[in-house]
Amino acid sequence: MKFTTTQYLGSLLIPLMFLSTPASAQEQVKIGLVAALSGDSALSGESITRGMTVAIDEINAKGGVLGGKKLVLVRRDDESNPAKGQLAARELIEKEKVAVVFGGIDTPVSMSLINVMSELKTPYMGVWAAGTGITNNNKNPNYMFRVSAVDERVDAGMLKYAQDKFKSKRPGSMLVNNPWGDSNMKGLEKAAAALNITLAGQEKYNVNDIDTTAQLTRLKNAGADSIILVGNTGVAAQVMKSMERMNWNVPVVSHWGISGGRFDELAGPRYKDVVFVQTYSFFGKQSPVGDKVIAELKKRYPEIKGVNDIVAPVGTANAYDATMLTALAINKAGSTNGEKIREAYYDLPEYKGLIKTYKKPFSPESQDALTDRDYIWVHFVGNAAVPVN
Repeated sequence: MKFTTTQYLGSLLIPLMFLSTPASAQEQVKIGLVAALSGDSALSGESITRGMTVAIDEINAKGGVLGGKKLVLVRRDDESNPAKGQLAARELIEKEKVAVVFGGIDTPVSMSLINVMSELKTPYMGVWAAGTGITNNNKNPNYMFRVSAVDERVDAGMLKYAQDKFKSKRPGSMLVNNPWGDSNMKGLEKAAAALNITLAGQEKYNVNDIDTTAQLTRLKNAGADSIILVGNTGVAAQVMKSMERMNWNVPVVSHWGISGGRFDELAGPRYKDVVFVQTYSFFGKQSPVGDKVIAELKKRYPEIKGVNDIVAPVGTANAYDATMLTALAINKAGSTNGEKIREAYYDLPEYKGLIKTYKKPFSPESQDALTDRDYIWVHFVGNAAVPVN
């Protein structure tokens, strides 16, 4: 299914209408979202909003938080720009008085918030950006939490998948030239050494590049027999178009940035050949939580007729679970105080979520709730991310 402009703008209005429900400040607990709500990755921000909103409705229907206060979502568009993300986070914390700031798809934005969250003593909850350094940042105390993938673990998974499924002996990588690409470069080097894999090379490309033939040619000449792709929708699509122009058909294994936008429209006919990582799929037999979330999405968004219409599903799933865990932390803290909520994340009760059952998902040693055992591999069928058989 593809969004028309009217359908997409209409889909944005539904959560905004929900957010405008009147309630006094004393009856509310606000949580914030800083994410890409416009541009090539806008569907990532929309999918995160959907997951959070479905969870918030469920929480509020059961009495809200802190003895009856309504949980309310306040959003800001970072436009995939770190400076705008910083300003948005400060506004949410200092003006809107949010208890927790949720983050979106862009690692550079999330990395730029580490010092902001530490300075303002407010927890950050990442639900997409996978840069290893977001949570592994040497801050003490550390305010950065995440329900999402982690680059270091995904990098090992991508190399192992290329090796096992495509018999790749010399993978080469194409990495976006920003902090997310840097994170994956280090992760791929570490993983290649551990797996005894020889990398044909690691190439960078810029976010505005419209042709990456030069970088791909170097990898081809170095004997690359697969490509490990790291980039969000727009830039990664240019890599696929360049490969098509070169008529170079080696397998492509990708990080999940390509699932945050219109990759099926932008990348050319080879988009469907790319295998990429996710943390959840709405396809197949679901748990009771999965059935409940799917039913609610269909009810709330008329364009969703079946699971293949749930766009950027990883954003929805990660955001749903992260919102539920955050509500538990707020209740555990008995307060909207950021320092108390940070401590409460370490002492959560068991929660049967959408992705998995969470048992003490966070600790000062690991502030990532998901592990590599929670990853799955998918490919596009139309614009739906379908598990690979």
